[in-house]
Amino acid sequence: MIHWDNGLFLTRPRLALDVRRRQPAAFVSHAHADHIAPHELAYMTPPTRRLYQHRVGDHRRVVELPYGAPREFGDARLTTYPAGHCLGSAMLLAETDAGRVLYTGDYKLGDSATAEPAELPRADVLVMECTFGQPKYALPPREQTIAELVALVRSTLAEGATPVIHAYPLGKSQEVTRLLTAAGVPVLQHPHIFAISEIYQQCGVDLGDVQPYHRDRLPGAAVITLPKGSRFFRLPGMGRPVSIAATGWAIDPSTKFRWQVDHALPLSDHADYSELLQTAERVQPREIICTHGPADFAGRLCAAGFHARHVSEAFQTRMF
Repeated sequence: MIHWDNGLFLTRPRLALDVRRRQPAAFVSHAHADHIAPHELAYMTPPTRRLYQHRVGDHRRVVELPYGAPREFGDARLTTYPAGHCLGSAMLLAETDAGRVLYTGDYKLGDSATAEPAELPRADVLVMECTFGQPKYALPPREQTIAELVALVRSTLAEGATPVIHAYPLGKSQEVTRLLTAAGVPVLQHPHIFAISEIYQQCGVDLGDVQPYHRDRLPGAAVITLPKGSRFFRLPGMGRPVSIAATGWAIDPSTKFRWQVDHALPLSDHADYSELLQTAERVQPREIICTHGPADFAGRLCAAGFHARHVSEAFQTRMF
């Protein structure tokens, strides 16, 4: 029912799952650049449609799959469920006479300020991303990290410097924005980020006191810009910047040096190690296929009593 062809596919009917090259028919779990392509026909949630067409062009053909509203595709029944990763992110449940397959895409089970809370239906086969599939990536409580972020931003402003958070333009930028504005800190965003934030707000996500960056608005505000290394991350006139990264990888103390920032805080939009294990327990699948993470995580799931394997180019699974 699932096979690998330089990317994952439902075998019958053939539906690409976040494949990064153009396909006749594809499911797009969310609009991050590493999960999209200019497909001939793409299936996705309504908010992802807005973000996808912003990135690849509004002439692309899209079929909307609102959460919890089944749709037939060949001999399969497709239903999306919130993934908690970013606005519109979705898991896909594919049901046929052979059984039920749940494809998670990128997901997070914990709270989010800007994404719909994740839901996990039962399935026979679970295809799950396992980015943080090592025990060291059991992240600290979210409330603790948010408190550290707000305190760091406020202390930086009190010292007359500018807190500059480097984040991906879709998802993390809006999450950090809402956390800061909810704490009373106004936010200025890089124009590429602000264009996406406008879509968030048009979809009903209140981001608070946020404006596009301009040096005249700088006093008292935090700035959110693109990750270092991006071509256009620099913004003019910031004076004394204090750079901050918000990423699950920050659990590793070397992250701030690798990312070339002053501070790195472990705020993630992916399931951490404990949430990955929780996912398997809640879905109770007969088989688990692991993607986008360390290959040895499948062994950790096997040790916990599940039948699991990591995806590879030789991978194929069918249900009868």
